[in-house]
Amino acid sequence: MSDLSELQWHRLLGVDDLEDGRVTVVQVGPHSLAVTRVGDQYSALDNHCPHQGGPLGEGSIENGLLRCPWHGYDYDPVTGESPSGFGDKVPCFPTEIREGAVYVGLKPDALHERTVGDVVVETLVGCGVRTVFGMVGHSNLGVADAMRRQEEAGTLRYIGIRHEGAGAFAAVGYAKLTGDPAACFGIAGPGSTNLLTGLYDAKADRIPVIALSGQVPSKVLGRGAFQDVNLTGAFEDVSVFTRTIYANSAHAELVVLAVKHAREQRGVSHLVFPDEVQVVKVGDEPAKTLEGRTAAREVRPPVAEFDQAVELIRQAERPVIIVGNGARGRMEPIIALAEHLNAPVITTFKGKGLISDAHPLAAGVLGRSGTPVASWLMNEGTLQIVFGASFSDHTGIDSYTPTIQVDTDPESLGRFQAVTVPLLGEVATTAQMFRDAVGDGGWVDQRNDIAARWHIWRFEKQRRANDNRGEGLASAAIFAALSDAVPADAVIAVDVGNNTYSFGRYFESKQQDVLMSGYLGSIGFAFPAAMGAWAAVHDRGEQRDIVAIAGDGGFGQYLADFTTAVKYGMNITLVLIHNGQLGKISKEQRAVGDPVWQTSLVNPDFSEYARLCGGWGRRVERIEDLDAAVREGLSYDGPAIVEVMADAELI
Repeated sequence: MSDLSELQWHRLLGVDDLEDGRVTVVQVGPHSLAVTRVGDQYSALDNHCPHQGGPLGEGSIENGLLRCPWHGYDYDPVTGESPSGFGDKVPCFPTEIREGAVYVGLKPDALHERTVGDVVVETLVGCGVRTVFGMVGHSNLGVADAMRRQEEAGTLRYIGIRHEGAGAFAAVGYAKLTGDPAACFGIAGPGSTNLLTGLYDAKADRIPVIALSGQVPSKVLGRGAFQDVNLTGAFEDVSVFTRTIYANSAHAELVVLAVKHAREQRGVSHLVFPDEVQVVKVGDEPAKTLEGRTAAREVRPPVAEFDQAVELIRQAERPVIIVGNGARGRMEPIIALAEHLNAPVITTFKGKGLISDAHPLAAGVLGRSGTPVASWLMNEGTLQIVFGASFSDHTGIDSYTPTIQVDTDPESLGRFQAVTVPLLGEVATTAQMFRDAVGDGGWVDQRNDIAARWHIWRFEKQRRANDNRGEGLASAAIFAALSDAVPADAVIAVDVGNNTYSFGRYFESKQQDVLMSGYLGSIGFAFPAAMGAWAAVHDRGEQRDIVAIAGDGGFGQYLADFTTAVKYGMNITLVLIHNGQLGKISKEQRAVGDPVWQTSLVNPDFSEYARLCGGWGRRVERIEDLDAAVREGLSYDGPAIVEVMADAELI
């Protein structure tokens, strides 16, 4: 028994709050206690059964013994002693009755001793990870507690999500906007396997993300225990780096390597933490940073290939510039080059928004989600200068025109088709070098052609916007209204489906940042990615509107995380295009001659759903109401849904 003078006394409950012969759980700071009553005697026992940590306070008193609810181990409810013949004992703390209440005496909490979890989280913060999206659970509590300490210190933001898949997509959205990795966090087994779809999106689009997994204790790992999954094996294909951290590992070093691999290889790094390892004491083991571990990426292209490219540009009569997502954040020298060459700037769908459609050289999006403006100008071009694009079949960059492809990633050069000059170099650096080297050529000024093609296309868009079959709004009308209403500096996360194709085709960008699930094409991306964008904007101290655009099928995948947005006060405006079906799949079934089958959806009133969750919602059934609804949603201080009833055929 401790010297009572050393103890701090805490109220547990009133003497009448617990019936005779009952037990309950009371939390006192970090201490979980099983409080028992036998007659007029109250006791406070440690709530953890010595056998396997079962919660004694959730058990029952039977035949004078406190029985653990997990495995039936018995203890004296007053002293914590085991029956005769057994050696286990539950720690028991002194209690007193004071003024009708039961008090417990506990030693002052000892100063926290640093753990493996602390080293891991401190190193993540030191390497620039500012936000974690995840779900706390049984097998990741040690790392979670370390995150709590960093959040209380103001160095980390933790966002608790409702589904780990949404957490992974949120981390991806954060990284797609900033280029910096965020982290997603799950428990052993399903909590981590739920992360995989979002992480495959990061792999496909070459995005840096950190995935953190709790794991079952080392002693049962690989033996078929509850939630025992070979996580390093499960994540091997999706990751550029996956390691399990053990008690004797170089903890900080493995974290540094994980962040370095994610950044340098633009992919997923994955760390696994067995349950007991997370709380191993490490003393003064230091955290680490990336200082001295990474280099600047301003790679200059090889001389011979660069000279060959310059000569092609000098000789081209009608060069066109095509930019993909790899040019994000690097557009200023590319636009300067275009202005010098009088050349149109075409974007891939993933590059939408990199140049404002109001710029006289902007030619819109190329490919299946694109405009006839872009395709006409590409077809008339005599040379293609491609920056940070990957030549996917959806984009449709032609293979018969001489092509210069510039990228920092050697794997991307000539990935889908052979090009005339594959040029390894940082895109902004190379564009500036082109501008300085090509001199004054005789390039055709294509501005009049660009303006003429836009005039034709805008006339056609207006005709489509006026279509009305009485079954909802036409896509052209919806995106014309959004083009006017969405602010020029907004971040827009789009989903997958007909709504996405229509966005690429009809929405006229003011140079907003556009986020999408590119190569993976995963439905459900938009809203969780918008949560990631919201966190990124706040981490940077910026004031920007966050807009998500999704169909009813896509939003339905993660609609529970609308409550996450409510919890954290996220200013996200979701424009929900509601047509009651998986419209893209219906269209594909008809295209191959199949009957439309199993694509219809049963939906709630999503605007009412938003209000029930604590957000703002409004349903729009007339095009004249859309602009006001979007502006009201954008001005709402919290998450909002603008539910637009759409005609599935007018896309």
